[in-house]
Amino acid sequence: MSDETRLRIDAQSPATRIPTDDPAEKPSEGIALCLSGGGYRAMVFHLGALIRLNELGLLPRLKRISSVSGGSITSAMLGLKWKNLAFGSDGVAADLLAEVVTPIRALAATTIDEGSIIGGILLPGSINERVAGHYAKALYGDATLQDLPTDGAGPRFVINATNVQTGALWRFSKPYMGDWMVGLIPNPTVRLADAVGASSAFPPFLSPAVLKVDPGAFKNDPTCPLQEQPFTSRVILSDGGVYDNLGLETAWKRYRTVLVSDAGGKLEPEPMPKEDWAEHAYRVLNLVDNQVRCLRKRQIIDAFQRTGTDHDGTYWGIRTNIADYGLSDALVCPHDRTMQLADVPTRLKALEAPLQERLINWGYAVCDAAMRKHAAGYLPSNPTAPVFPYFLSGI
Repeated sequence: MSDETRLRIDAQSPATRIPTDDPAEKPSEGIALCLSGGGYRAMVFHLGALIRLNELGLLPRLKRISSVSGGSITSAMLGLKWKNLAFGSDGVAADLLAEVVTPIRALAATTIDEGSIIGGILLPGSINERVAGHYAKALYGDATLQDLPTDGAGPRFVINATNVQTGALWRFSKPYMGDWMVGLIPNPTVRLADAVGASSAFPPFLSPAVLKVDPGAFKNDPTCPLQEQPFTSRVILSDGGVYDNLGLETAWKRYRTVLVSDAGGKLEPEPMPKEDWAEHAYRVLNLVDNQVRCLRKRQIIDAFQRTGTDHDGTYWGIRTNIADYGLSDALVCPHDRTMQLADVPTRLKALEAPLQERLINWGYAVCDAAMRKHAAGYLPSNPTAPVFPYFLSGI
């Protein structure tokens, strides 16, 4: 393959090719689910998508769930509780609400970012350590990555962070953690709370997460250009969304069918932007980040629509207009109301119960519309009709 052809393929792909990738390798048959970042807004929105995917019997068919940031909070809870989900012959788990939804909603009713920031500044211990501590207390306890399902017993859960030292995507999973430049640590015993804390280390306030590791734990790999100290002893991590806010990278290269649930934010106009160097630089960096995210979304949708592509699947977003799907029986979701939900700040700040229920309903409804419009081949022959999980709350 010529360099020109390789560059053209890379330009069309929403996933970044790295030197260790085989350009001739095709994605395997299987379904992967990507859960984006977006703080509590994303964490709760994705619950709605999981509820609908469960009703459609799709959860046990997933081969991989890749997540970042707020999506990782939900994904890690699903992974931890997977063994408790009694899937019926139709692939539906009757206890998803009790095992996953209810605990996540309890966390969403508490504010953890403000106290963590204040405590991290005034008291011993970092801000990110305090955030991870809240996750442990509310959701994961002392569970580690080894408490996630084994391949074949459930999807592989991949919790993504960004390695600030290497600029690469750092992956936490049961079989390994690491990145392609530093190398991999097999069978890591990092706490789930710490992995999720790193994945949701929103810059600038909740970042970085510092992971102290044993250099001898890395699998020896001479192809890794940075497998040396300090890269292998003290790993500096930030939010997974810094590298890829959709959690797409680890799913797109591996599986043919990709479902993307996107509750990411959008840069808002600012009539009087700050002019001091620090705040101006922060605004400019957010502009760059916004453009990268928009480009990746366009590339995903283009790849689904383009003939001869290696991928199929569907994308749904918190800013989607459900009317664009053209379904006469889609749930009623006025666009002005759903845009109010899309504008919930990217925070780990308490959400009132009615707002949580509206976010869950919206994630449910838009997931249902996207699946029935663009991924109907993966649905049961007679799928259950969609009904808002919290009917009285509506949108």
